Order: sequence, then C-alpha cells, then structure tokens
Amino acid sequence: MSASNKYLPPEAVKRVQRLELKARHIVEGFLSGAHRSPYFGQSVEFVQHRQYVPGDDVRHIDWKVWARQDRLVVKQYEEDTNLRCTLLVDSSASMSYGRATTKFDYACTLAACLALLVLRQQDAVGCICFDNRIRQRVPLRSSQRHLRDVLLSLESSRPADKTELEPVFRDVVQSHPRRGLMVLISDMLGAEESALRGIGVLRQAGHDVVVLHVMDDDELDFPFADPTRFEGLEVDGHLTCNPRALREGYLEAVGRFLRRVRRSCAAAQCDYMLVRTSDAPDAVLSELLAQRMHRQRR
Repeated sequence: MSASNKYLPPEAVKRVQRLELKARHIVEGFLSGAHRSPYFGQSVEFVQHRQYVPGDDVRHIDWKVWARQDRLVVKQYEEDTNLRCTLLVDSSASMSYGRATTKFDYACTLAACLALLVLRQQDAVGCICFDNRIRQRVPLRSSQRHLRDVLLSLESSRPADKTELEPVFRDVVQSHPRRGLMVLISDMLGAEESALRGIGVLRQAGHDVVVLHVMDDDELDFPFADPTRFEGLEVDGHLTCNPRALREGYLEAVGRFLRRVRRSCAAAQCDYMLVRTSDAPDAVLSELLAQRMHRQRR
C-alpha cells in the first residue's frame, strides 16, 4: 500500500481541500501563504530609515538622504517570506497503542493533511519523526512533489524506543535557525518534563509552536471493566488487576497530567489542542485554524 493511499484516502483529500479554502482567508497565521514577516530582513518592501552605525552594510545606506541632509541612514525592509512549517511527529513506543487506529497512524494522518495544506498554500513544509532521537528528517521544501517525500518518511517510521524530546528539539533548533512554525504531534507520555523543556527550547529560539496532544479514547476514558493485563510500552513489566478498582485514581492522575501540559503550553504561549484518535482529522484541523484566527484577531 502506498503512503498516499494509506494516509490520504480520497475522502480525506476532499475534506482537506475544503479546509484549504478556509486557510486562504487567513492573512497572518497558520498556513497564511506569502505573508508579511514581523522580522526585518533584506527583501522587497521598504519600511523606514534608521541611523547608520559602524558595521552596517554600506550597500544599504540611502545616499539620497545623505546628499540632502548630510547624514548617514540605513534603509530597513520588511521581509516578505513564505511560511516554513516543520511537522514533529512522535514515533516513540507509546504511540503504538490503539485498537481500531494507533496513535501513530492517527498522527501520520494529521501530519499528511497538514503537509498537503501547507504545500497547496505554496509554503514550505518539512517533517521530523523522532523518539529519543531523530529517526526521519525531511527538509523544508515548497514543491508540490515534496508531499511524496513527507509521506514516505511517515510510511517508513515505526513506533519504537522511549520518548526524549529535549535533546531532539535542541537538534531541531540547530538545524532550523530561521523562525518558523513547529507543529508537535505527540502523546507527551514517557518524558513529560523533557517534553515541556523541549517546547521551551523551541519558543526561546523564536519559533511559533502548535501542540497537537494525541491520546486514545481508552487512555482518556479508561473503559476497562474485566480483569485486564496492562503491559508497558516504554517501560518494562506488566500489571494484572481489576480495572474498576483503579479507574477513579487513574482518571484523576490523567486529569492532573493534562492540566500540567495545558498550563505549560499556555505559559510558553503555544497553541494547544487535546485530540482524541476518534476525532475526525478534518474537524481537528478546522478547530485548529479557528483557534489561530481567533488569536490573530486578539
């Protein structure tokens, strides 16, 4: 089965195309197309003058101002740049959980839809699959043919090993010196503190960060009733127990975990969404776009 057929069935493509129409209306924000960057650079549109200081490139001196006013000023420009979106897909062992659909397969579906949206907007997209280190790396490109490279990287990845986000994100920062949009798709399990520190690393580097927190319905609802054997995915060992006796305490612990992650993302000024694997991917993307439009207006 090809990557495009596995992660982008025809009905999903049609839904994503409808989402693309919504994305076109966003001037600045998620999947904005060629938008005005708030950072000054050497690009196309003049913004203002500033006083020349030793070390400035003399090519940017406005000699007409010097001739009229006998003072040296430098031209500043507003950088006109496309969105640079990097998809960070968690491929650690805990992402292999799921009955109808694993968390990893669902994360790949979200990543594939996002990649398609970004490329349809003529922006650049890249993809990184990781566990305790980077396993697959697809560089940023804006060619329509680049979608196949992203899908193939997702297709060739398999959940394994433990999660360790902080060193992974330090590697990402070094390899992505220009500011961009980082979309983390992860269950955040196994290394919560490292994950939250890693998000801080991305934000300190100036990147815009979106966290899509993917959890299985079983993990959030704990529907088990009969005696069950639970096996660790990123830790050794197992537990055979009566789930009814554990349900209340388990749900309280999960609630605390979700609140910690949500608060940490808010403190880092990241967009955060809790996503169930039972959620329709197009509904998730639509809500995400609506959230970012609302934040832009604010």
